[in-house]
Amino acid sequence: MGLFDRLFGKKKQEETKHDEPVIEKEVVENTQEPKNEEETRETTELTEVSPKPVDLENVTDESVSKVIDIEREEVSKEIADGPVSKEKTISPERENVVVTDEKTVLSVTDEKAAEITDKEVNSEVSTIAKENVTDEDEEEIVIDIDALANIFTQSREETEKKYEQSLTLTRKTFSDGFNELFANFRTVDEEFFEELEETLIMSDVGVDLAMEVTEELRKEAKLINAKSTDDLRQLIIEKIVDKFDGEKLPTQLDIQPEGLSILLFVGVNGVGKTTTIGKLAARYKNEGKKVLLAAADTFRAGAIDQLVEWGNRSQVEVVTKPAGSDPAAVVFDALAKAKSENYDILLVDTAGRLQNKDNLMKELEKIGKVIKREVPDAPHETILALDATTGQNAIQQAKEFSAVTPITGIALTKLDGSAKGGIVLSIVQSLKIPVKLIGLGEKIDDLQDFDEEFFVRGLFKELL
Repeated sequence: MGLFDRLFGKKKQEETKHDEPVIEKEVVENTQEPKNEEETRETTELTEVSPKPVDLENVTDESVSKVIDIEREEVSKEIADGPVSKEKTISPERENVVVTDEKTVLSVTDEKAAEITDKEVNSEVSTIAKENVTDEDEEEIVIDIDALANIFTQSREETEKKYEQSLTLTRKTFSDGFNELFANFRTVDEEFFEELEETLIMSDVGVDLAMEVTEELRKEAKLINAKSTDDLRQLIIEKIVDKFDGEKLPTQLDIQPEGLSILLFVGVNGVGKTTTIGKLAARYKNEGKKVLLAAADTFRAGAIDQLVEWGNRSQVEVVTKPAGSDPAAVVFDALAKAKSENYDILLVDTAGRLQNKDNLMKELEKIGKVIKREVPDAPHETILALDATTGQNAIQQAKEFSAVTPITGIALTKLDGSAKGGIVLSIVQSLKIPVKLIGLGEKIDDLQDFDEEFFVRGLFKELL
C-alpha cells in the first residue's frame, strides 16, 4: 500500500470496518459462590485463560487481572535468576503481557497498544521506570497502558499540530495554485497539462518531479478516459505523494547504541545551522545523554560566541579555540575530550564559506581525516542545514555541498515562516538525500525529527 492510501484511504477502510459485525467472546460465569479459599483457587485453575493468541481488541478486565497475577509470579522468579530479556518467548497465557527490563511488567489492556512501537514503549518505560524505581525497590511495577498510550498519543497529536501550523503558508500556496488551475479548466486537454506542470514548478516541487508527474498523468488520463479535470484532482496528489514515498530513504539520525556518535554539520552562513545544533544538543541532554559541542566554525564573526550561548542554554560543554584557529585542531581537542570523558554525542559546527569552495573543501577534508583517525566509522552523520525560505536556491546549495563532502541528511530550517515547503519533495526526489530534521518554530523544542506522514498530511489534506 502506497503512502497516499495509508494516509487518505484510511478513513474509508475504517468506515468499512465499523460496518462489519462484531463477534463477542463467550463469557462463562461461575454462579456458585466459592466456599473457601482452596475452592476459589481450584475454580480459577479450571477457568484459566485458554492457550490461544490473545486478541488485543477484545481483552477483558477479568482476563487481564488473571494474566497480571500469572506475570507477577513469573517475573519475580526471573528477577531472582537474572535480568529479564524483553525478547524472551512468552507462553500463550502471557501473550498480552510485554516483559521489559528495569523490573517492569507492561500489561497490554486495549487496542491503543497496537499503535505503539517497541522503540516508543521502551523509551516511555525507561523514563517512567527511572522516575519510580529506587535501589531498594525490588517489586515489579505494573504500568497502566492507558496512561502510557495517552502520553504517546498526546505527544503525536502535538507534533502533528505543529506540522499543520508550520505548513500553513505552504499549504495555502498549493491550495491556491490548484484551485485556480481547476477553476480555469473544465476539460482535460494539452493546455491543462502544460498549466499543471507550471503550477507544480511554482509550488517548489522541482522541475524534474513536475515534468515526471505531468507526463504520467497524460498517460493515466487516456487510460481512464478522463473527460473533466475533477477526474484527475485526486490522482494528481496521489502521484506526487507516492513519488515521495517511493524513495524509502532513512529519515532517522544514525545514533550509535553504544560509544560515541559524531554528527558533522555543514551549511552556508545564516541558514540556522548553529541554532539547529543548539536545539539538538538540548534534546539529547534532556534524554539523559552526555553531549559535547565543537565550535569549528572559527572564521565567521560571532559563530563561536553563538554556539557557546547555545551550550549555556542547553547546559552542555563547548570546545573552543580563539577566532581564526585551525578548525581541525578544534575537532581534535573535542574528540580527545569526548573519548577520555565518555561522551555519548559530539556535534561539530563547521564553516559555511561556500563562496570559497576550495578552502572549504580543504577544511572539511582535514576535519574528516582527524575524525576517522580517532573514530574510524565516523562521522556517523553529515547534516546539511538548508533554509526552507530560499526555495530552489536550497537545491543548488545542496548540490554544491554534495560536491565538497558526502551528505547523509538534511536539516530543513524555518519551515514555519515559508511558503516553499514543497522543497522537501524536490530534495528527496532530485537529490536522493533524506530530510532528517525539520524546524517548525523558534522554540528550543521546535526542532523535530522529520515525519513524512505528518508532512504529507499537513500539506495536502485540504486539497482532497
